Amino acid sequence: MSFFKYHSKDVYYTEIGEGEPIVLLHGNAASSKMFESIVDLYSNNYKVILIDFLGHGKSQRLQEFPIELWYDEAMQAITLLDLLAYEKVNLIGTSGGAWVALNIALERPDLVEKVIADSFDGRTLGKNFATNLMHQREYSKTNDMAKQFYIMWQGNDWESVIDNDTKCLVEFAEQDKEIFHKSLNELQVPILLTANKTDDMIRRDFMEEYDEIIKQIAHGEKYIFENGFHPAIISNGAEFEKIANEFLRKKL
Repeated sequence: MSFFKYHSKDVYYTEIGEGEPIVLLHGNAASSKMFESIVDLYSNNYKVILIDFLGHGKSQRLQEFPIELWYDEAMQAITLLDLLAYEKVNLIGTSGGAWVALNIALERPDLVEKVIADSFDGRTLGKNFATNLMHQREYSKTNDMAKQFYIMWQGNDWESVIDNDTKCLVEFAEQDKEIFHKSLNELQVPILLTANKTDDMIRRDFMEEYDEIIKQIAHGEKYIFENGFHPAIISNGAEFEKIANEFLRKKL
């Protein structure tokens, strides 16, 4: 297992395959294990870089998550990319990892070739985000299938990880924090926005929000899958990889 230091704490990462580097960024309350069923689709053509953000998966646990979690996780990924000395990478961030990917591209455009932001709310949190999140998390703790995923992603201390994440995100929403430290107008790299039309874990008006993002940055695209659960990268695995590969291979 490979680890690097971020603020004196151990962050887990691994690299799989050969080729151009692509970083898969997991969502909230998950870990890089969420990509286990689809990673082979990408490692046949790319060198896949996986990371467990601090407090998740195989990485060192935190007493509490930083309130600006998606920005801090972007800094973790940037630290790793600098350590590995990659000049340009593609990023696929899903769910909360989409915000991480965009923060990376805003802070260090020199490190990023293209971004795919999958299954997320957009520039801001959706209406009633905190209330909906708390209800969803409480339900998931009693749902056998959800608990199995949490155990697979986090290990036996899964419940404390979920509680830590929930507390952080609720406080973030209540304090009306900004997701990005820079305006999306400053985004320099091409971006593809993806989601499932049937995803009930993101804001209902996400398609309109995606259109507004594309209008704002003037160099984005979107692809909406007709069916599938959250997130699209998992529920539409092979089809998603095909769309992603076409976007990533497209000449600028």
